[in-house]
Amino acid sequence: MKNITIGITAHVDSGKTTLAEAILYKTGVIRKLGRVDNGNSALDTDSIERERGITIFSSQAEFTVDGTRYTLLDTPGHVDFTAETERTMCVLDYAVLVISGTDGVQSHTHTLWKLLQKYEVPVFIFVNKMDLIGADKSSIIRNLSSKLSAGCVDFTGSSAEIAEASAYCSEKLMEKFISESSIGITDIAEAVKNREIFPCFFGSALKMEGIDEFIDILHRYTEVSAYSNEFGAKVYKISYDPKGTRLTHVKIMGGQLGMRDEICYRDSDGNDVSAKVSSIRFYTGEKFRNAEYADPGDVCAVTGLPETYAGQGIGFIRNSERAYIEPVMTYKVIVPDDINVYDALKDLRILEDEDPQLHIVWDEQNREIHIQLMGAVQIEVLTRKIKEKFGFSAGFADGAVAYKETIRFPVEGIGHYEPLRHYAEAHILLEPLPLGSGLVFDTSCSEDELDRNWQRLILTHLAEKTHLGVLTGSPITDMKLTLVAGKAHLKHTEGGDFRQATYRAVRQGLRCAESVLLEPYYEYELEIPNENVGRAISDLQHMSAEFCSPEANGDISVIKGMAPVSELSSYQAEVIAYTRGKGRLSLNFSGYRECHNTDEVVADIGYDCNGDIENSADSIFCSHGAGYNVKWDEVYDNMHLPLATAGKDDSENSEDRKLKASRFIEKAVSDEELMAIFEMTYGKINREPSRAFKKTKAVNIEDKSIRLPKYSGPDYLLVDGYNIIFSWEDLKKIAEENLDAARGELINRMCNYQGYAGCELILVFDAYKVKGKHRDIEKYCNINIVYTKESETADTYIEKVTHSLSKDHRVRVATSDGVEQMIILGNGAMRISASEFKKRCIAAETAIKEYIETMK
Repeated sequence: MKNITIGITAHVDSGKTTLAEAILYKTGVIRKLGRVDNGNSALDTDSIERERGITIFSSQAEFTVDGTRYTLLDTPGHVDFTAETERTMCVLDYAVLVISGTDGVQSHTHTLWKLLQKYEVPVFIFVNKMDLIGADKSSIIRNLSSKLSAGCVDFTGSSAEIAEASAYCSEKLMEKFISESSIGITDIAEAVKNREIFPCFFGSALKMEGIDEFIDILHRYTEVSAYSNEFGAKVYKISYDPKGTRLTHVKIMGGQLGMRDEICYRDSDGNDVSAKVSSIRFYTGEKFRNAEYADPGDVCAVTGLPETYAGQGIGFIRNSERAYIEPVMTYKVIVPDDINVYDALKDLRILEDEDPQLHIVWDEQNREIHIQLMGAVQIEVLTRKIKEKFGFSAGFADGAVAYKETIRFPVEGIGHYEPLRHYAEAHILLEPLPLGSGLVFDTSCSEDELDRNWQRLILTHLAEKTHLGVLTGSPITDMKLTLVAGKAHLKHTEGGDFRQATYRAVRQGLRCAESVLLEPYYEYELEIPNENVGRAISDLQHMSAEFCSPEANGDISVIKGMAPVSELSSYQAEVIAYTRGKGRLSLNFSGYRECHNTDEVVADIGYDCNGDIENSADSIFCSHGAGYNVKWDEVYDNMHLPLATAGKDDSENSEDRKLKASRFIEKAVSDEELMAIFEMTYGKINREPSRAFKKTKAVNIEDKSIRLPKYSGPDYLLVDGYNIIFSWEDLKKIAEENLDAARGELINRMCNYQGYAGCELILVFDAYKVKGKHRDIEKYCNINIVYTKESETADTYIEKVTHSLSKDHRVRVATSDGVEQMIILGNGAMRISASEFKKRCIAAETAIKEYIETMK
């Protein structure tokens, strides 16, 4: 039998469940019509749903039309339960969007439309309540076309009228209509499937008007999807029956699922699971029938599968992407004194199993349970569920905005875990992504360096944990986390070692990075009387809101825009008060943006990242048979692998080196003192200088692997003079005999290097032991030389200068001083070790010599 899955969705109180009830009655599935008002509808099976008169949980029913079996999924309409609606959309073949004939497109309708677009679900629109006064067909069609899509077409007319109207929505249909003067049902059905046409129908579900015709339209213009022979399924919901049996609700996307079939999949932590199917159930409301197997396109509930979760792909089906709808408020759960908090946490995990968007978090430091919710109605429902299911009364307090964190610039985090007989080191590159991107995990590490299995394990550990930021302890988002280097031990490395190394690498990177606090924003629509526009605009400005110019519509003005949830969430009561009940505020979650009052929020939350031992940024190293802790800011000095990103922003090809060398020689010709240093190093130029130096077209050097910040001024290189002298062996030998000679040699080399690199070079020498010495700054050829004042070390001077310059300039510091390196990173500069800097100087000299050879 052919199978088609249809979801029915709407803004709350548009008559969605009433329409579903009417369809089931007309197709003979139920014998008696129920009503939402009376609490006896077939699809609202939960006691809370029947009492409140709203759909809270998605429910399933089946009906058959001319040999085609339709699975109808009724979804919640209230904004607080939109996450349940979104989870259902990933298994739909078609959707029915119910619109109120008197209200038209409402605020939540826009959200649902965006979700349907995201999941590419073809849509039929049923305009309900057309029996009420004020419902006008022509104005509704205009409203749908302007606010949803120009493809909204009235399908209540004759076949010829439907064909003509459809032709305007598709170039392919228009060509066929012009050439053949007609369009077939199959052609229109294909356009509906491709979301080019959105058929609109009008009626009254409560009075059963237009229901038969709408069922006929559904049957005529829907197509059965093609499925693979390979087994695959999508999990869209987890629930528990009255006996406590765990149900995994799935849609079969390919192959066939049979009783006692063994299914292999991965749980949310990445662990392999193998389980046998105990039973297969097909539900209609509360009732269900058992079956031996489920065919492609079937939607069923399966028992016997542990550790499954909503959005999971089984077989060849991939997991769903990150949810569009997210809770914006977080609450502390208040547990009664006679209830063990750990038992309560275990019970709440069951509810999280059913609704993953609850995001239950255990705060070990304060022994508190925190939960994320959408609004007041969800709180009320959750309180009832906890009481009915687990027998205790829970409270919710300290409702606060659910913040998130990201970073501004890329950083490489290091995690090392080496207690006795354990070993793992992981380098994770953290890069910022555009807002709304979520977290992306990747690897660029060579399999010659780290085995593929270890790399997969690290990626699993990256994805399994909710990584917390360092500003407020909020979850991180909008980042790409790439494994760039790693090291294992043949004998001592175990799987848990890389878990520790990975967690610590991410955390250490966050400690080194410039963190950015993000807060949720609402997209709002404010309808107020014209005389209240001034008050509204003043309020919105104080709330850091963005808004467009008011749109006047008679005595009412409409203001649209976006504003922080923290400012707008309680504004509804104010609107009702100052408009005397005439105003209306509609809110929709719009995503996360940079927080408008970061300092205030960070201070209020008071998160201590150093005291969060559950999320440590420190690493564990081993010495003399015992492990010891290394603070996060000292890991760079102890790591076993070099930084994978070191020097990437300075990578050059032969053309770049040739260009820099020519520029330096050209500059040296016009500067006698610099030319003397040049010729002392490289010898005389044998050809006519004016002929040797031709202008070369600039080479655009762009590093595509790391996005570096854009600076307004030139690059700066600060060189710790004596640190370099005593780190380079040749200069060290000279210094042992004559320190002044070593200093002079370094100065000459720096002049050459600056001419080649083109940066502003500051060479710093200690003079802090010289009594009465004031700081001296002298310009020598093309570099600046600083001799520090009494009681001032080179480290202190470099710290001050990097802090000042790094705001507008890219700053590098050449040193191997461990403490100084930590200061450099903290100030936003980049460090170059003495050995790496020597390599760069040698490379510069080589490039200059090679260029001179080409001139001979």
